[in-house]
Amino acid sequence: MTTRTAVITGASSGIGAATARRLAAAGFRVVLAARRKDRIEALAAELTEAGYEAVPYVLDVTDRDAVATFADHFDRCDVLVNNAGGAIGAESVATSDPADWRAMYEVNVMGVLHVTQALLPALVASGDGTIVVLSSTAGHIQYEGGGGYVAAKHGAHAIAGTLRLELCGEPVRVIEIAPGMVMTDEFAVNRFRGDEGRAAAVYEGVAEPLTADDVADTVAWTVTRPSHVNVDLMVIRPRAQAAQHKVHRER
Repeated sequence: MTTRTAVITGASSGIGAATARRLAAAGFRVVLAARRKDRIEALAAELTEAGYEAVPYVLDVTDRDAVATFADHFDRCDVLVNNAGGAIGAESVATSDPADWRAMYEVNVMGVLHVTQALLPALVASGDGTIVVLSSTAGHIQYEGGGGYVAAKHGAHAIAGTLRLELCGEPVRVIEIAPGMVMTDEFAVNRFRGDEGRAAAVYEGVAEPLTADDVADTVAWTVTRPSHVNVDLMVIRPRAQAAQHKVHRER
Protein backbone atom coordinates (compact mmCIF):
# COMPACT_ATOMS: atom_id res chain seq x y z
CA MET A 1 0.00 0.00 0.00
CA THR A 2 1.37 3.43 -0.97
CA THR A 3 1.91 5.77 1.95
CA ARG A 4 -0.29 8.86 1.73
CA THR A 5 1.57 12.18 1.62
CA ALA A 6 0.60 15.27 3.60
CA VAL A 7 2.18 18.64 2.84
CA ILE A 8 2.20 21.09 5.74
CA THR A 9 3.20 24.72 5.16
CA GLY A 10 4.56 26.79 8.02
CA ALA A 11 5.79 23.54 9.55
CA SER A 12 8.77 24.98 11.40
CA SER A 13 6.91 25.83 14.63
CA GLY A 14 3.59 26.13 16.42
CA ILE A 15 0.50 24.64 14.82
CA GLY A 16 2.38 23.56 11.71
CA ALA A 17 4.98 21.53 13.59
CA ALA A 18 2.33 20.04 15.89
CA THR A 19 0.22 19.07 12.86
CA ALA A 20 3.21 17.40 11.22
CA ARG A 21 3.76 15.29 14.33
CA ARG A 22 0.08 14.30 14.50
CA LEU A 23 -0.19 13.37 10.83
CA ALA A 24 3.09 11.44 10.91
CA ALA A 25 1.75 9.45 13.86
CA ALA A 26 -1.43 8.83 11.85
CA GLY A 27 0.64 7.13 9.15
CA PHE A 28 1.22 9.93 6.65
CA ARG A 29 4.51 10.71 4.96
CA VAL A 30 4.83 14.38 5.92
CA VAL A 31 6.46 17.08 3.83
CA LEU A 32 7.61 19.89 6.08
CA ALA A 33 7.57 23.16 4.14
CA ALA A 34 8.80 26.36 5.79
CA ARG A 35 11.42 29.07 5.46
CA ARG A 36 13.59 28.09 8.43
CA LYS A 37 15.87 25.29 7.27
CA ASP A 38 17.28 24.45 10.70
CA ARG A 39 13.83 24.08 12.26
CA ILE A 40 12.33 21.78 9.65
CA GLU A 41 15.47 19.67 9.40
CA ALA A 42 15.44 19.19 13.18
CA LEU A 43 11.76 18.24 13.09
CA ALA A 44 12.34 15.83 10.20
CA ALA A 45 15.18 14.20 12.14
CA GLU A 46 12.95 13.89 15.22
CA LEU A 47 10.17 12.23 13.24
CA THR A 48 12.55 9.94 11.33
CA GLU A 49 14.14 8.80 14.57
CA ALA A 50 10.65 7.98 15.86
CA GLY A 51 10.11 5.72 12.84
CA TYR A 52 8.06 8.07 10.69
CA GLU A 53 8.66 9.37 7.17
CA ALA A 54 9.37 13.09 6.98
CA VAL A 55 10.86 15.28 4.25
CA PRO A 56 12.00 18.86 4.95
CA TYR A 57 11.75 21.45 2.17
CA VAL A 58 12.75 25.10 2.49
CA LEU A 59 9.91 27.16 1.01
CA ASP A 60 8.57 30.70 1.04
CA VAL A 61 4.90 30.35 0.11
CA THR A 62 4.80 33.96 -1.13
CA ASP A 63 7.29 33.10 -3.90
CA ARG A 64 5.17 31.68 -6.72
CA ASP A 65 8.10 30.37 -8.76
CA ALA A 66 9.55 28.63 -5.73
CA VAL A 67 6.18 27.04 -5.00
CA ALA A 68 5.95 25.73 -8.57
CA THR A 69 9.41 24.18 -8.25
CA PHE A 70 8.40 22.68 -4.92
CA ALA A 71 5.32 21.04 -6.42
CA ASP A 72 7.45 19.44 -9.15
CA HIS A 73 9.54 17.66 -6.49
CA PHE A 74 6.74 15.40 -5.28
CA ASP A 75 5.01 12.63 -7.17
CA ARG A 76 1.89 12.71 -5.02
CA CYS A 77 -0.05 14.80 -2.56
CA ASP A 78 -3.05 13.47 -0.66
CA VAL A 79 -3.44 16.17 1.99
CA LEU A 80 -2.45 19.84 1.89
CA VAL A 81 -2.49 21.79 5.15
CA ASN A 82 -2.26 25.50 4.36
CA ASN A 83 -0.95 26.63 7.71
CA ALA A 84 1.64 29.30 6.85
CA GLY A 85 0.41 32.70 8.00
CA GLY A 86 0.69 35.27 10.71
CA ALA A 87 -0.23 38.71 12.02
CA ILE A 88 1.77 41.92 12.13
CA GLY A 89 0.86 44.78 14.43
CA ALA A 90 -2.27 45.85 16.26
CA GLU A 91 -2.66 49.41 15.02
CA SER A 92 -5.97 50.87 13.97
CA VAL A 93 -7.02 51.04 10.34
CA ALA A 94 -6.32 54.79 10.46
CA THR A 95 -2.73 54.42 11.70
CA SER A 96 -1.55 51.05 10.39
CA ASP A 97 1.25 50.65 7.86
CA PRO A 98 0.08 49.46 4.42
CA ALA A 99 3.32 47.45 4.15
CA ASP A 100 2.15 45.32 7.10
CA TRP A 101 -1.21 44.72 5.41
CA ARG A 102 0.54 43.74 2.19
CA ALA A 103 2.85 41.32 4.01
CA MET A 104 -0.08 39.68 5.82
CA TYR A 105 -2.06 39.42 2.58
CA GLU A 106 0.88 37.85 0.77
CA VAL A 107 1.34 35.02 3.27
CA ASN A 108 -2.24 34.45 4.48
CA VAL A 109 -4.00 34.77 1.12
CA MET A 110 -1.56 34.61 -1.79
CA GLY A 111 0.45 31.89 -0.07
CA VAL A 112 -2.67 29.73 0.20
CA LEU A 113 -3.45 30.46 -3.45
CA HIS A 114 0.05 29.63 -4.72
CA VAL A 115 0.39 26.33 -2.89
CA THR A 116 -3.17 25.21 -3.54
CA GLN A 117 -2.94 25.92 -7.26
CA ALA A 118 0.42 24.16 -7.54
CA LEU A 119 -0.68 21.00 -5.72
CA LEU A 120 -4.30 20.79 -6.86
CA PRO A 121 -3.58 18.53 -9.87
CA ALA A 122 -1.87 16.02 -7.56
CA LEU A 123 -4.68 16.26 -5.02
CA VAL A 124 -7.26 15.49 -7.70
CA ALA A 125 -5.08 12.71 -9.15
CA SER A 126 -4.86 11.07 -5.72
CA GLY A 127 -8.55 10.22 -6.03
CA ASP A 128 -9.11 11.19 -2.41
CA GLY A 129 -7.53 14.56 -1.70
CA THR A 130 -8.03 16.95 1.20
CA ILE A 131 -7.22 20.65 1.41
CA VAL A 132 -7.13 22.22 4.87
CA VAL A 133 -7.08 25.99 5.27
CA LEU A 134 -6.02 27.20 8.72
CA SER A 135 -7.86 30.49 8.98
CA SER A 136 -8.88 32.11 12.27
CA THR A 137 -11.92 33.38 14.06
CA ALA A 138 -10.52 36.71 12.77
CA GLY A 139 -11.70 35.50 9.38
CA HIS A 140 -15.30 35.54 10.59
CA ILE A 141 -15.64 38.61 12.80
CA GLN A 142 -13.90 41.97 13.03
CA TYR A 143 -12.20 43.46 16.08
CA GLU A 144 -10.40 46.71 16.83
CA GLY A 145 -6.70 46.70 16.10
CA GLY A 146 -6.97 43.72 13.82
CA GLY A 147 -7.84 45.33 10.50
CA GLY A 148 -5.05 43.94 8.34
CA TYR A 149 -5.08 40.47 9.88
CA VAL A 150 -8.89 40.35 9.85
CA ALA A 151 -8.94 41.31 6.18
CA ALA A 152 -6.33 38.67 5.31
CA LYS A 153 -8.04 35.89 7.21
CA HIS A 154 -11.40 36.84 5.68
CA GLY A 155 -9.58 36.28 2.39
CA ALA A 156 -8.42 32.82 3.47
CA HIS A 157 -11.99 32.01 4.55
CA ALA A 158 -13.26 33.13 1.14
CA ILE A 159 -10.75 30.91 -0.66
CA ALA A 160 -11.88 27.85 1.31
CA GLY A 161 -15.56 28.49 0.65
CA THR A 162 -15.07 29.22 -3.03
CA LEU A 163 -12.85 26.18 -3.56
CA ARG A 164 -15.45 23.93 -2.00
CA LEU A 165 -18.02 25.15 -4.53
CA GLU A 166 -15.67 24.92 -7.48
CA LEU A 167 -14.42 21.44 -6.60
CA CYS A 168 -17.87 19.96 -6.03
CA GLY A 169 -17.87 16.67 -7.92
CA GLU A 170 -14.08 16.28 -7.74
CA PRO A 171 -12.50 13.81 -5.29
CA VAL A 172 -11.18 16.59 -3.06
CA ARG A 173 -12.50 17.80 0.29
CA VAL A 174 -12.00 21.39 1.47
CA ILE A 175 -11.83 21.92 5.23
CA GLU A 176 -11.46 25.19 7.12
CA ILE A 177 -10.20 25.22 10.69
CA ALA A 178 -10.72 28.58 12.44
CA PRO A 179 -8.95 28.73 15.81
CA GLY A 180 -9.65 31.38 18.41
CA MET A 181 -7.18 32.10 21.21
CA VAL A 182 -4.16 29.84 20.76
CA MET A 183 -1.01 30.31 22.84
CA THR A 184 2.11 29.39 20.89
CA ASP A 185 5.73 30.42 21.33
CA GLU A 186 5.79 32.85 18.43
CA PHE A 187 2.43 34.11 17.12
CA ALA A 188 1.75 36.98 19.53
CA VAL A 189 5.45 37.81 19.92
CA ASN A 190 5.76 38.20 16.16
CA ARG A 191 2.56 40.22 16.02
CA PHE A 192 3.89 42.68 18.58
CA ARG A 193 7.29 42.88 16.88
CA GLY A 194 9.18 41.02 19.58
CA ASP A 195 7.53 42.72 22.58
CA GLU A 196 7.14 39.72 24.89
CA GLY A 197 5.32 41.77 27.53
CA ARG A 198 2.53 42.78 25.16
CA ALA A 199 2.37 39.23 23.84
CA ALA A 200 2.01 37.78 27.34
CA ALA A 201 -0.77 40.26 28.17
CA VAL A 202 -2.97 38.71 25.47
CA TYR A 203 -3.23 35.51 27.54
CA GLU A 204 -3.06 37.07 31.01
CA GLY A 205 -5.55 35.48 33.40
CA VAL A 206 -6.79 32.96 30.83
CA ALA A 207 -6.56 29.61 32.57
CA GLU A 208 -6.16 27.41 29.53
CA PRO A 209 -5.75 28.99 26.11
CA LEU A 210 -5.65 26.50 23.27
CA THR A 211 -2.28 24.98 22.43
CA ALA A 212 -0.79 24.10 19.06
CA ASP A 213 -1.45 20.44 19.90
CA ASP A 214 -5.15 21.17 20.43
CA VAL A 215 -5.45 22.63 16.93
CA ALA A 216 -3.31 19.89 15.39
CA ASP A 217 -5.63 17.33 16.95
CA THR A 218 -8.61 18.86 15.15
CA VAL A 219 -6.72 18.93 11.84
CA ALA A 220 -5.78 15.27 12.18
CA TRP A 221 -9.34 14.34 13.13
CA THR A 222 -10.90 16.11 10.16
CA VAL A 223 -8.52 14.69 7.54
CA THR A 224 -8.91 11.14 8.85
CA ARG A 225 -12.72 11.08 8.63
CA PRO A 226 -14.20 8.72 6.00
CA SER A 227 -13.75 10.08 2.48
CA HIS A 228 -17.41 11.00 2.05
CA VAL A 229 -17.41 13.12 5.23
CA ASN A 230 -16.38 16.77 4.78
CA VAL A 231 -15.99 19.03 7.80
CA ASP A 232 -16.66 22.32 6.02
CA LEU A 233 -15.77 24.59 8.92
CA MET A 234 -14.64 23.99 12.47
CA VAL A 235 -14.35 26.89 14.91
CA ILE A 236 -12.23 25.94 17.91
CA ARG A 237 -11.81 28.12 20.98
CA PRO A 238 -10.77 27.58 24.59
CA ARG A 239 -13.65 27.24 27.03
CA ALA A 240 -12.67 30.61 28.50
CA GLN A 241 -13.36 32.36 25.19
CA ALA A 242 -17.06 32.55 24.38
CA ALA A 243 -16.56 34.98 21.49
CA GLN A 244 -13.90 37.23 20.00
CA HIS A 245 -14.51 39.89 22.68
CA LYS A 246 -15.77 37.64 25.50
CA VAL A 247 -12.87 36.06 27.41
CA HIS A 248 -12.95 34.99 31.05
CA ARG A 249 -9.82 36.09 32.87
CA GLU A 250 -9.05 34.97 36.40
CA ARG A 251 -7.86 37.70 38.70
